[in-house]
Amino acid sequence: MTKKVYTIENLDCANCAAAVERKINALPDVQEAILTFATKQLRITAEDPDSLLETIRATALSVEPGVEIYPRNRSSSHVHTDTGCSHEHENCCSEHTHTQACDNCSEEEHKYNHASGDAYDREDMVSAPPRTGILNAENRREFIEVGLGIILFASAFLVRYLGFDFVSIALFALAYIDLGGKIVWTAVKNLTKGKVFDENFLMSIATLGAFTIQEYAEATGVMLFYRIGELFEDIAVERSRSQIMDAVDMRPEVVTRVEPGGLHTIPSADAKVGDILQIKPGDRIPLDGVITDGQSRIDTSPVTGESVPVSAVPGDSVISGCINTSGLLKIRVEKVLEESMVTKILDSVENAAASKPQIERFISRFARIYTPFVVALALGTAIIPSLITGDWNYWVYTALTFLVISCPCALVLSVPLAFFSGIGAGSRKGILFKGGVSLEAMNNVKTVVMDKTGTITKGNFVLHEAVPTKGTSTAGLLSLCASGESTSTHPIAHSIVSAAKSANLNIPEPHSVEEIAGHGVRAVLAEGELLCGNRKLMEQFGIQITSGEEMYGTEVFAALNGTYIGHLVISDTIKEDARPAVNALHKLGIKTAMLTGDTSEKAESVAEETGIDEVYAKLLPQDKVSQLSKIRAASGEVMFVGDGINDAPVLAGADVGAAMGSGADAAIEAADVVFMTSSMEAIPQSLDIARASSRIARQNVVFALIIKVLVMILGLFGFANMWMAVFADTGVAMLCVLNSIRILYKK
Repeated sequence: MTKKVYTIENLDCANCAAAVERKINALPDVQEAILTFATKQLRITAEDPDSLLETIRATALSVEPGVEIYPRNRSSSHVHTDTGCSHEHENCCSEHTHTQACDNCSEEEHKYNHASGDAYDREDMVSAPPRTGILNAENRREFIEVGLGIILFASAFLVRYLGFDFVSIALFALAYIDLGGKIVWTAVKNLTKGKVFDENFLMSIATLGAFTIQEYAEATGVMLFYRIGELFEDIAVERSRSQIMDAVDMRPEVVTRVEPGGLHTIPSADAKVGDILQIKPGDRIPLDGVITDGQSRIDTSPVTGESVPVSAVPGDSVISGCINTSGLLKIRVEKVLEESMVTKILDSVENAAASKPQIERFISRFARIYTPFVVALALGTAIIPSLITGDWNYWVYTALTFLVISCPCALVLSVPLAFFSGIGAGSRKGILFKGGVSLEAMNNVKTVVMDKTGTITKGNFVLHEAVPTKGTSTAGLLSLCASGESTSTHPIAHSIVSAAKSANLNIPEPHSVEEIAGHGVRAVLAEGELLCGNRKLMEQFGIQITSGEEMYGTEVFAALNGTYIGHLVISDTIKEDARPAVNALHKLGIKTAMLTGDTSEKAESVAEETGIDEVYAKLLPQDKVSQLSKIRAASGEVMFVGDGINDAPVLAGADVGAAMGSGADAAIEAADVVFMTSSMEAIPQSLDIARASSRIARQNVVFALIIKVLVMILGLFGFANMWMAVFADTGVAMLCVLNSIRILYKK
C-alpha cells in the first residue's frame, strides 16, 4: 500500500471536513483516508492513490461543492529567473502566494514554496489555488457582502422607524438576499445531492421560517450575525493554522551554491550531498551540513528551543533551521532537503496533526448523532406544542432557534485544534510530538522512567578527581596518565588528555604504546613502564592497589615500573537541569525512576544528586523491558525517556516513549515524542503541554454543549431568541478556537 498526501482547499468547516473524510473512506479502493482540517491535508492509503485522484475529487465535490484537491509536492522550489512569470494561467504555481495575477506579482508577494522535481508540472500548477494569507480574496468578498448587508439592515430599521413599513420589508429582503442568497443557493444544490443536515440547509430553513412568520428583522439579523461569526471564525482558524505552520515550516526556498564560476542561486531541492553552500550572517542554515570555512555563532532556538547561541568553527556539524548570527559561513551539504532537519520537523508536525486522539474520534461520531437529534427535536417542538396550544408562531419560532444551534461545528473543530495547537507549542520548544494520540496518552502518565546515559547525564566523560599515592603529586599522576593515553581513541582516554591540557601540564610523547583490549594501555615513557587502565589490568600484572571508597564514576588505575601510583575518577557529567526537571515532575505529581546498566553505587549516586525516586541498576536491554512492565503494573501508565539504540525496545513498549534528539535514529523512530534539545527540562514541559491540550479540548466540548443546551432550555421557556442561537453556534465556535490557540502563548 502507498500513502500519499494531498492539499485540500475550500472546506467550509470542520464538520464538513469530517463528512468528506467519511465519504472518501467509503470508496472501495481506499484503504484509509485521513482529512485534517487544521492543516488542509488529505492522506490517502491505497494501491495507487494518484490513479484514484479524480474519483476522490468527485466524491469530495458531492459532499462539499467547490472543494479542490491537488497533489502536495515539496521536493524542490520554484525559482523565477526573470522579472515576470511566463505562465499563461492566472494562479501560476501550486503553492505560490499571490495577491494578484502572476504577471504582476512583486518579489515580496511571490513567496513560492512549490515542488515539482526536475520539471514544473503544468497540470499540478493549474489545479492549485493561490494562497494569499488570512485576508485573501474570498475573505475580502465576505467583508464587502457583510458590509453591504449591514448598510441595508441599518437602513431597514431607520425606514421602519420613520413609518415606511413596506419599504422597510423590501430593504430587509434585499439585505437577506445579499447576506443569505449564497447560503440558500448552496443549500438547494446540496439537497439535490442528498445532503440535508449541513449548516447551509439549517440556516436557510431557520431564517426563511422566520420570514414566513413575519420576523423580517430577526431573519435578516440572524443571517447577518451568522455571516459575521463565520467570517471571524474562518480568520481565527486560518491565523492559528498559519501561526503554527509558519513556526515549523523552515524549509528554504533557494540556496546559494559556491561554483567555479561564482555564486549561483538554485532551488533548495536541487542541492546535492557534497555541494558547498554560502550562508550570510542573519540567514537560516538551509540544509544539514558541515562547516568548511568561516566562524560564527549559531542560534539553535528555532530547532531546539535553546536560547544561547553556540560557537561554530570549520569541522562542526550544523543542522538546518538554525540561524547564522554573525560570520560568513560555507558549509558542505551532508543531507538533501527531504532528509534535512527542517523537513523532518515539518513532516513530524503534519503527521502528528493527522493522528487523531480518542476524544476527537468520539466527538466526530457524536456529531453525526447530535445534528439529526436536534433537528428532530426542533420538528417535534414546532408541531406537538402548537397542536396543543394553537400558538404556532411561538413554537415554530422556538423550533427555528433549535435549527440554528444544531450545527456541531464548534464541537468538531475545537478538539483537533486544541491538540494541533499543543503540537505547535511543543515544536516551538524543540519538542516534537508524534500525534494527538501521543498527547492524549501523556496526559495519563503516572511515572517517568529514564535511562541514565545521554538522558540524565550528558554522555561525555570528564576527569572528576585525581587521587595520587604518597610520594606522587596530582599533576605528576595526571601528566603520566595523559602521556600513556595520548594515542588512544577511547572516550575515557580523551577525557584524561583534555584534563591535562586544561591544566597546562606537560604531556611527553611515549616511546611506545600497547593497547590491551578491555583493560587499558601499557606505555614506555622516559620515566619507565606505565600501566594505565582498570582493575583487571592491575590484576593481570600483579599490581597491588589501594583504592578508597568507590564513588560515582569510572576509576582508571596507574602503576609506574610495577608500583601503584594512584587513580583517576572519570565520570559522566550530570546535566545541569536534571534536578530542576525532576523537581518539576514531582510538582506535577509524577513519580520518577531510572533504569541503567551501570553499577548500583554509581546509579544511586546519580539518583541522590538529581532527586530521582527509584533506581534499577545492572540491567541488560531486555531487563529494562521487563522492569518497565513491573513499574507499570505497580504505578500505572509509564513514560520512558532514552536515547540509545538499545533503548528502542523499551521505548516501543512504554505507554509513551520519548527520545532525546541527540540519540540514535532507531530510538527516535520508536518514540512518541522527541526532545530536540536533549534537555531534561523538556520532559516536564512536554507533559505540561499535553495536559493543557487535553484540558482545553475537554473545556471546549463542555463549554459548547452547555451553551447549546442552555439556549435550547431558555428557548423552550421563551427566554432565548435566534440571536442567542447564533452565538451558541458561530460565537461558541470562535471562542473555542481562541481558547485552543492560547496554548501557543503559554509561558
